[in-house]
Amino acid sequence: MNQSKSSRREFIKKTSLVSLGFIALSRCTMTSSTDEKTKAVISLIKDANGYLDLPEGFTYKVISKVGNEMSDGFLVPGRPDGMGSFLGTGGKVILIRNHENSPRRLEDSPFGRENELLGEFDAKLLYDAGKSQFPGIGGTTTLVYNEETQEVEKEYLSLVGTYRNCAGGVTPWNTWLTCEEDVSPASGDIEKDHGYVFEVPASAEGPTQPIPLKAMGRFNHEAVAVDPKTGIVYETEDRHDGLIYRFIPRVKGDLQQGGKLQALAVKEQPQLDTRNWEERKVDLRDKLEVEWIDMDDVEAPKDDLRYRGFESGAARFARGEGIWFGNGELFFACTNGGPKNFGQVFRYEPSEHEGTEEEKNQPGILELYAESEDKSVLHMCDNLTIAPWGDVILCEDNSESNHIRGINKDGELYDFGRNTSSKSEFAGLCFSPSGKTLFVNLQENGDTVAITGPWENLS
Repeated sequence: MNQSKSSRREFIKKTSLVSLGFIALSRCTMTSSTDEKTKAVISLIKDANGYLDLPEGFTYKVISKVGNEMSDGFLVPGRPDGMGSFLGTGGKVILIRNHENSPRRLEDSPFGRENELLGEFDAKLLYDAGKSQFPGIGGTTTLVYNEETQEVEKEYLSLVGTYRNCAGGVTPWNTWLTCEEDVSPASGDIEKDHGYVFEVPASAEGPTQPIPLKAMGRFNHEAVAVDPKTGIVYETEDRHDGLIYRFIPRVKGDLQQGGKLQALAVKEQPQLDTRNWEERKVDLRDKLEVEWIDMDDVEAPKDDLRYRGFESGAARFARGEGIWFGNGELFFACTNGGPKNFGQVFRYEPSEHEGTEEEKNQPGILELYAESEDKSVLHMCDNLTIAPWGDVILCEDNSESNHIRGINKDGELYDFGRNTSSKSEFAGLCFSPSGKTLFVNLQENGDTVAITGPWENLS
């Protein structure tokens, strides 16, 4: 992220965003909804192929499609979701991609519609074999992508046997943390408990041993983000009454060594309901000092972690989804937050002493960064990322018309993409390490897309 933290703060101080019902955080008086400066004018060009509308000069290419044979002989699984990119050898891009699949959705299985290829896979590398009848078909695939030729050179399974791998996050030590959005307990043909985070090295050239990171909590995971300074992992929970968690590892960069799980609470406002559904509890101009509550029994066999956290004073959020760490600040989306359920974006600035006893004297700050009251401007934000030039880029996930939206450094909201091929959500938004390519998934299409163009026009 090239934009400095001070310039981001200056942007927040100087701008407000109330455009056609979209409200963004500011330190000054809100402008009226007729202020033309709050909406960037970026026209989307109608795609002649009826697939993906983009601004002038930008092009897309479908680089992977469900059902195609991969380099390892298995099939591209369906329902691609969260993704992360890494720098590979020779300047290649390593792209690790989640698949939000349940075991009985065999049309999206890497083993075929009858799981006919299952016998060719090493069963020791399946997290949950499902009694060899209904194995987990979530997990991850890895792609090696050549930006110069715009071709996928390799594509293969890299984590197998998990359920509904929704989003996740990249780590500073070049791994992908993939999250199960499922809390099925072991029973019947389900051999293992689900609801965990797993780690996949970017360097893995085939399926990794699936080891659940149980100390990070068992709940309906969505996404994670790692602070490179501290190694602390922040986690979202996709529930209508979910919490925001952080995991402080015993050993920075080695999550298998365990650590401490905590839930976010607002100081002097226990059990704060940030959703703003029935009444406004969180004001767009407030800076909320944060404290963190220790969680116990984090494997939560009753799937009650969020209830116990709330009873202890943790704040409640509306479907925490995408989360990304920028330059000293963290952004996360709440898909159906706000008075009209159209979505919220929060910003968290960690304490200078994050994760230590000293943070009590200088706590982290939570701010409601954006809240939509008009679905034509922002409608149910999901995955998000931070562009190399500092913009917040958002995926939409609704059943009507899904867009890729952005908020630029001048506080202007803009449309970057529109799915015209289906009502599928966008997911997995991430830039290549070079910043030349934006990767995104159209989940129900089963497609992974690479987008290129004049990014300098947006920076």
